[in-house]
Amino acid sequence: MTMTESHQQAVTVRFFARLREELDTDSLTLPVTPGMTAGTLLAELATRGGAWAQLCGDQPVMIAVNQAMAKPGTVLSGGDEVAFFPPVTGG
Repeated sequence: MTMTESHQQAVTVRFFARLREELDTDSLTLPVTPGMTAGTLLAELATRGGAWAQLCGDQPVMIAVNQAMAKPGTVLSGGDEVAFFPPVTGG
């Protein structure tokens, strides 16, 4: 498999704000499977336990795919960039 082929079979996952600090990482490169959705990816990350469990906790995580806001049902493709943000609170 070439570098290009392996890139096409993976997504870049980025974490922002409080999530980046609590998960102690700003990005990961993870394999993507056919039909995988942003919500499925989020649930898989949450199974890591500890701070990761909050990704599927009481407060929904905001999702962007390729820099556009997305829903959990958004289907991912190799090469996509998926970003997770903590919920925004106003005052």
